[in-house]
Amino acid sequence: MGERQSTCLREREREREREREREREREREREREREREREREREREYRDGIERRTRWERERERERERERERERERERERERERERKSSGKGERE
Repeated sequence: MGERQSTCLREREREREREREREREREREREREREREREREREREYRDGIERRTRWERERERERERERERERERERERERERERKSSGKGERE
């Protein structure tokens, strides 16, 4: 009877140890998952930073293009003004 109880106790102790090991493994897996999530978050932040920068650069380029267009329009206006002045002088002569 004592030997059977002893065997039973050892078996229960081994089962508790296996359960503790399974729990440690689950905890390690949770930690790995947290690390993967942190890595995904870093990648998202990196991509978002690039996206914000490229959006900013595109906006800057659009603004430069608008400024160039305004400058071309001013130049066309000056040219039209010169033509009006020059054609006006010709008519008066």
